[in-house]
Amino acid sequence: MAGQVAGGNVATEITPAARPSAGLSSAEAAHRLRVDGPNVAAAPPRRHLAGRILRQLTDPLVALLLAAAVVTTALRDYPDTAVILLVVAVNTAIGVVQEVRADQAIAALDQLAAPTARVVRDGHDVVLPAAELVRGDLVRLEAGDVVPADLLLDDANRLHLDESALTGESVPVTREVGDQVSAGTVVSTGRAAGTVLRTGPASALGRIATLAATTRPAATPLQRRLTSLGRLLGLVAVFLSGLVFAVGVLGGQPVVEMAVTAVSLVVAAVPESLPAVVTLALALGARRMAAARAIPRRLHAVETLGSVTVIASDKTGTLTEGRMAVQQAVTADGARFGITGNGYAPSGAVHRDGVPVTAPDELRRLARAGLLCNDATLAPPSDDRPRWDAVGDPLEAALVAFAARCGLDPQATRRAWPRITEHPFDQQLRRMTTVHRSCDGHYLVVCKGAPESVLTAPLLDATTDEVAALTAAAHRVAADGLRVLALAAGLVDAPPADPAHPRALRPLGLVAVGDPLRAAASDTADGLADAGVRLVLVTGDHPATAATIAGRLGLWQEGDPVVRGDAGDPADAPPAARVFARTQPEQKLDIIAGLQSQGHVVAMTGDGVNDAPALRRADIGVAMGGGTEVARQAADLVLVDDELSTVTTAIGEGRRIYDNIRRFLRYALAGGVAEIAVMLLGPLLGLAVPLLPAQILWINLLTHGVPGVALGAEPAEPGTLHRAPRSPRESVLGAGLGRQILVTGALISAVTLGAGLLAAHRDRPWQSVVFVVLGLAQLGVALAVRTPRSGGRRGNPALPLAVAASALLQVAGVLLPPLRGLLGTEALGAVELLACMAVSALPGLVLGLTRRFTDRKRRCASAAPSGGSG
Repeated sequence: MAGQVAGGNVATEITPAARPSAGLSSAEAAHRLRVDGPNVAAAPPRRHLAGRILRQLTDPLVALLLAAAVVTTALRDYPDTAVILLVVAVNTAIGVVQEVRADQAIAALDQLAAPTARVVRDGHDVVLPAAELVRGDLVRLEAGDVVPADLLLDDANRLHLDESALTGESVPVTREVGDQVSAGTVVSTGRAAGTVLRTGPASALGRIATLAATTRPAATPLQRRLTSLGRLLGLVAVFLSGLVFAVGVLGGQPVVEMAVTAVSLVVAAVPESLPAVVTLALALGARRMAAARAIPRRLHAVETLGSVTVIASDKTGTLTEGRMAVQQAVTADGARFGITGNGYAPSGAVHRDGVPVTAPDELRRLARAGLLCNDATLAPPSDDRPRWDAVGDPLEAALVAFAARCGLDPQATRRAWPRITEHPFDQQLRRMTTVHRSCDGHYLVVCKGAPESVLTAPLLDATTDEVAALTAAAHRVAADGLRVLALAAGLVDAPPADPAHPRALRPLGLVAVGDPLRAAASDTADGLADAGVRLVLVTGDHPATAATIAGRLGLWQEGDPVVRGDAGDPADAPPAARVFARTQPEQKLDIIAGLQSQGHVVAMTGDGVNDAPALRRADIGVAMGGGTEVARQAADLVLVDDELSTVTTAIGEGRRIYDNIRRFLRYALAGGVAEIAVMLLGPLLGLAVPLLPAQILWINLLTHGVPGVALGAEPAEPGTLHRAPRSPRESVLGAGLGRQILVTGALISAVTLGAGLLAAHRDRPWQSVVFVVLGLAQLGVALAVRTPRSGGRRGNPALPLAVAASALLQVAGVLLPPLRGLLGTEALGAVELLACMAVSALPGLVLGLTRRFTDRKRRCASAAPSGGSG
């Protein structure tokens, strides 16, 4: 095979003559490196500090505040300008710091992958950074190596590759001389040497990485909602402040004073601490997620999970362990056993009909055969290896763990039956044979391979019925999406002359090997269903395997469609499809786009290179920390512990954050509505200038500041993970929030204007009364909209403390002479202050009683029997 390749960075046909065993010279390699560039995939663009700051400042609400700061500066109202800019600066700093911390955490993960390659240069074997490989280099591969570039194999000795990172196939594949192997795949067993065909972006891995890098992520649902809200609030604030300005000027008020008042109303109408509340809520959520071993790379990623309606999940390494294990065994007498355990750990259990049993002799003989006809070993946990791992072919390592779970000591068994000869696995015969000496001088011949190659008449001493029964059992087990191996053995007096074709062996049975579900996968699927999130399986694996895994998770049942990427366009799949198999990276993009076009907010989970473009295209990409570097770079959230169950926790965290943002909006926008209503209606009721600009800004600073931020830390509502996700098309003011804001604002303005009119009637300093009541009434509402406590859950002690501190400062505005001079207020007596406090409590009390009544009514309705008559 010549290895002619069209395109890429292969300049000429690679022929055997062009592949000298001495490799390239250093001079030629340096020249090709200059021409083709380093062997690295497209690196993600570096994010500079200026760009990070600019992203924070492009928020619509922040832009509106900056515009207000410009106006106040033009009017020489420097204290107000300073307050506005301080809020913007704090918000920006929090956002930038969180972004930097997330990037640093991901960089630490990326440092774990420092690839090198064994290359022949100038006739000598050298170890070089993989980035320095060039086309034409001669690369040597051994078990455990990551293929550093696209290669054409010149030599291959029992070579098996794990291609799951690129294809999603969990079973290693055989590669021979003349085959091409792709960058990013891993050598499971064997040795090889190959010539570099393509490097960097031209390699298979590089093309996928480039596709991922050029796929632009969509704005998050929260970003879209807040952008719309910012535009709406900006228009409303400018219109109403202009209306107040016109009414004041027409009423004879000074133009400059009314201009300052109008700008103050813009600031009052806009919840300037909303960006800080959002950022702090997201930062707290990110910190809680990091404690759960999940690192958000983008701050909005945590909230976005709360909006997710569909999770498109990869199979290998995400829903499954990404490690081979014997899951079923069938002995020659037809007895069927289930095998459980964790990965390659020797501990585990044998089950029959769902009941744990001690492995019978027939099963132990089957396990012993799989252990002896085997070149793999198991590596125990160590400082740099947190769990048992395979040394050699993962499938053979699964047989070693199976033997241990049946009660055998792998090392002692191999010592008792030393191997004297073998016929290695043959791709044509599709079986492997080993010969072992027993302690009594006899020889044990063991054969392992595909059922159709082992269960054959020339090989076995078995009846037709015995062979037919095991063949039927193999078909039944294979229907579960597992890879089936047959084993046979025979005790003889002398080693066979031809180990490749032994005779008179007795069938021992079958073992079924697969990539088992993660322990928490079923519970995770159930939890997502309870949360109203649809789980969809998207894999490059075989359709039968995909259907089996999906069936165990409750996603698929007989008769449901399995959409095949190799048999059509997955984008044309029916909307109800939940299993996609044999998908290519480009097709995963189409599947994500199709789900998004149906109105879904889509999360994509994966760990392989082939998942990276879809991770970028999804509304939120979730990568496994133990996955490939390309996948981690493309993701918004990285699960360090590789546990998909963490996603369910993140969904609850995202919903909590969104609920708290809506809670803050109800509180802050209701205060803005009340302030504008007081300024508009006050003059019509005889209160000429209800509030001075400094008083408006003071109230805003106290109410929107610390108490507003404290609302962002409220605990989750009861049943957060047992309700359907909100509609992606729903406004942030939807689900009745807009009505609640208007009602709450009306309550606050009513008690404020009532108190002011009563004070004016009694010839008391009514403007100071309006100032105190308006501020305290808003603070009372903050306590009324907090999360209800239930079941002994911890509350949010920061909120009452923040409200108390703000209330003291509000009252101090009419008690302390320096503040009275700054704000233009007058002193109030103790009785008047107590009366103001009593009146201010009314809106919060009304809201609290209304919610308590509504909650009780809802609980009664849910507890009522639903059955009909009859």
